[in-house]
Amino acid sequence: MDHMVFCTKYKAEMKGLPEPPFDSEFGQKIYKNVSEKAWGEWVERQKMLLNEYRLQPWTREAQEFLVEQMNEFFFGEGGALPKEYVAPK
Repeated sequence: MDHMVFCTKYKAEMKGLPEPPFDSEFGQKIYKNVSEKAWGEWVERQKMLLNEYRLQPWTREAQEFLVEQMNEFFFGEGGALPKEYVAPK
């Protein structure tokens, strides 16, 4: 049986993640409130952020920035794209 959630991003009942993405309270919040579809969109957004800002994901600063962006993406206004970002065609 699939894990179902009321997705905060899509405001609908959808298939959730098979397990929490992190072993933390924030990971549990995502597991209980974010769909697989929304998580996939976040993964793509995260790649874009890493590239556009030239982040080194092993640094504390980059990790904190990504968590802030993730929180905004799922539970806030969606998160702003970098000013210089040009979507691929």
